[in-house]
Formats: sequence, C-alpha cells, structure tokens
Amino acid sequence: MFTGIVQATAGIAAIHDRAGLRTFTLDFPAGFCQDLAIGASVATDGVCLTVTEILSPTRTSFDVMLQSLSITTLGSYAPGDRVNVERAAKEGAEIGGHPLSGHVDFTGTLIERREFDNNLVWRIAVPEPFRRYIFAKGYIAIHGASLTVAEVNRAEGWFEIWMIPETRRATVFESKKVGDRLNIEIERSTQVMVDTVREAVQESLGRLQPVLEALLQEKGLSLDDFVQPPAASH
Repeated sequence: MFTGIVQATAGIAAIHDRAGLRTFTLDFPAGFCQDLAIGASVATDGVCLTVTEILSPTRTSFDVMLQSLSITTLGSYAPGDRVNVERAAKEGAEIGGHPLSGHVDFTGTLIERREFDNNLVWRIAVPEPFRRYIFAKGYIAIHGASLTVAEVNRAEGWFEIWMIPETRRATVFESKKVGDRLNIEIERSTQVMVDTVREAVQESLGRLQPVLEALLQEKGLSLDDFVQPPAASH
C-alpha cells in the first residue's frame, strides 16, 4: 500500500527490453534506497513496481510486464525522463493523502493547463467507463500523487485539480504539457460504493431502469449524479 504522498522524483538511467519484460533502471536521491531490499515495492508514477536488482546505494532496477506497459504511461518513457516515486508504506505509517494500491485504472489526457496566483490547474479528460467514479471534493491519484478533485463535468468527460507550489516542487508535474497522458488510480472505496449502488438500482428498477435513465438524460442528468460519496478532508 502507498499513501499518495510523493517522496521524491527519480531519473530513468536506462531501459532494457527482453522477451515479455522491460527493465527500468532508476537513479534515486541519496537516502531514498536506505534498507530497500529486492522484492520491495516502489510506486513509480503511480505504478507499483518490484525491486529486482540493487546496483548501488542510489540505483535500482525494476522489471515491468507488457500489460503494465500497455495500460500505463510507462511504455512511452525514455532514458532521461523523471518519475514520481514513493516507497511502500510501513505498518502504522501516517496516511497523508489516501490509501493507494499502485494499480493504475486508466490513463487520462491533460487537455488544459492554467496558472494563476501560485496555483496550477489541470483539466483532465476521462474515458467514459470511469467518469462515474469521479466526484467533486473526492480523492483521485495522478502519477501516484493523492489529489482532491475540484470540479467535474461528466457530460463533457473531464475533471479539474488544483496544485499548490509544494506539490509542483515535489513532483514531475511542472514539466507536463497539454496532450500528455497521466496514470490515474480511482479511490477504491468510492468505486465500491458506486458499483454497489448501481447494482442495487438495477435490482430494484429492473426493466424500468432504461426508462428512468432516458428521462434523466433529457434533463442533462444521469443516475451517477445521485451517488455522492463523502468529500475529501484536504
């Protein structure tokens, strides 16, 4: 498990491809790898990777499966790129963000970037199947960083987040441009709640559900608009 608080950024020193795997060698800041062991987990731009070789006190390698390369942004990286990193949380660790599994659900696209008053605002496009899980004031993880959703437009398929200077300083976000893809993990308790409510609605309404959905659509609404999880606390 991870906390969603990015601990550092790391540089990609090398990438090596072999049958069914791609090996990433990362350079970390001094001290990041202290007591790190083979088999340990490190979230890399939000993707849980397992240490396969320790090359030096600051350099470590990870093997990545083809599936992870295809459903995340890792498949597009090159030596010299930088990534957000976080080591797995220890038992009793403070959860400064929200609990993350390191399993990316989808990649969103950065479609708008605005800056003013020391804030950076991103608007991110979301594939249709995942829009139902994103709510204003709810949690979202982008490249492994726990963030709070500021605004959502499900009809147009986007949400916005605001970043303070410290988030910009501590992550790779400052270099991201419009058109870039972003690893996104939705908040698990929200997903469970939304799916549970939808299943209950389907069981209760039966064949009336399509009729109700059609009526709501005429008003610019959907059933998902009536499922509101608790707001994030930060």
